[in-house]
Amino acid sequence: MRGLFTSACLFLASVPSVFAASSAGCGKANTLTNKQYSMQVNGKNRNYFLNIPDNYNQNTPYRLIFTWHQLGGSAQKIVNGEDPKKGGALPYYGLKAIANNSAIFVVPDGISNGWANSGGEDVTFFDQLVKTVEADLCVNTDLRFSTGFSYGGAMSYALACARPEMLRAVAVISGAQLSGCSGGTKPVAYYGQHGTSDSVLNVSQGRALRDKFVANNGCTKLQSEPAPAGANSVKTQYSGCKEGYPVTWVIHNGDHNPSQTNSGSSTPFAPANSWEFFTQFK
Repeated sequence: MRGLFTSACLFLASVPSVFAASSAGCGKANTLTNKQYSMQVNGKNRNYFLNIPDNYNQNTPYRLIFTWHQLGGSAQKIVNGEDPKKGGALPYYGLKAIANNSAIFVVPDGISNGWANSGGEDVTFFDQLVKTVEADLCVNTDLRFSTGFSYGGAMSYALACARPEMLRAVAVISGAQLSGCSGGTKPVAYYGQHGTSDSVLNVSQGRALRDKFVANNGCTKLQSEPAPAGANSVKTQYSGCKEGYPVTWVIHNGDHNPSQTNSGSSTPFAPANSWEFFTQFK
């Protein structure tokens, strides 16, 4: 009997981790679909859009990506996208087009079109969103991500601080510490992007967010601050980081813009950079 027990333990230990990382919604017929939903959070009505892959498979654990809008923006504007030539973001920050039906997207609406996170209420909103989505849909719970521009970047940073065990990585585009940083001592894979000519949130604010996770992730500090290469962005990948917790920093010479392009290109570089950063994790 003891030998059988030992064999069973060895078998369980050999089961692929994907089973452990699968949400409660895996294997169930989904009721959530592509539409706007609402929920009550601390007595307040909160809205969000959900987008699931075409030909969604209830037995496939998908990446889960949260996209947070800027101040004055909305979830609807993130879903629809705005003109990148006028400083707007592409739909879903350009990630849905690249994802090729490999991710579920959650697009929350902020109170008063922002993410003040008063009393941690927006982090609580995130918690309830994760619980609701993963109870119904098949998610790889090891592959949750968050991104956003400006205030949306601040919210992603706040989640990296407050929910490091729940997020595999964040991509903060032109962010600052506007939504708080409760906790903020544990590592999270961190992508940061900022412009040296940012007239809304000075580049020093973006660097401060980055440096928090350079320290948390045990990365080697740089001898000098990276600078843009003229009209082209410069990507720096930090060395010495704890395994699984990289930090990437992209600096450009532009203003407060989620859709900055390099010289001679009409394609914003944030989407491909963010997607590359997220998909290094399997």
